[in-house]
Amino acid sequence: MTVKPYSADGSKREQVEHMFDAIAPKYDLLNRLCSLGVDQGWRRKVIRRVLREPVEHLLDVATGTGDLAILAAKKIPSVVGVDISEGMLAHGREKVKERGMEDRITLQRADAASLPFANGTFDAITVAFGVRNFEDLERGIRDMVRVLKPDGRLFVLEFSKPKNTILGSLFRFYFHRVMPAIGRMVSKDNAAYTYLPKSVDAFPDGEDFLKILEACGLREAKAEPLTGGISTLYSGRK
Repeated sequence: MTVKPYSADGSKREQVEHMFDAIAPKYDLLNRLCSLGVDQGWRRKVIRRVLREPVEHLLDVATGTGDLAILAAKKIPSVVGVDISEGMLAHGREKVKERGMEDRITLQRADAASLPFANGTFDAITVAFGVRNFEDLERGIRDMVRVLKPDGRLFVLEFSKPKNTILGSLFRFYFHRVMPAIGRMVSKDNAAYTYLPKSVDAFPDGEDFLKILEACGLREAKAEPLTGGISTLYSGRK
């Protein structure tokens, strides 16, 4: 089932773009509030995994306001971040400029399903909390694989459903009740933080997502649960 932010009718891509444009001014604050600050630790773990091998050119898909791209650019000389939301990218460019990292980070508007790069451009690709927003999940992954160099690696950080019964129950209560209330209060967008838990519920996590990665041309597909399985770091090699 395809979950969309606002309506069952119309394009998911257009609705997701509108949603992120609307919440962009409060997005970073909401990330910290809703994850209790844990999200930045998860991102740092992604970068540590990326840096286990040399990387000169990295692509960060669904970059949002550039949090992961900025972390990556502290160690990687060339980072490109893409997103479909110009509102999110505008805030990201401000953050990049404030940090004096314009020579290392380029942020541009692009869709994962149709990336404006030649085959085999990047050593590694990262996506943090973005793949569940793709209109066509497999098409997006296949195009990311296309722009990876041979032997290049894809890293996907995404929310998942904890296997532990108690943690899972607490997670569902927080995700379905507490977080939407915080999101509505801060962002004034009623749909955005109702869509989030629904999109997580609908996402094919764990082994199901590993099978999708393999079907899209990746090998050595792995899943590393984080914080009791609240999120998972997936990886695969072209």
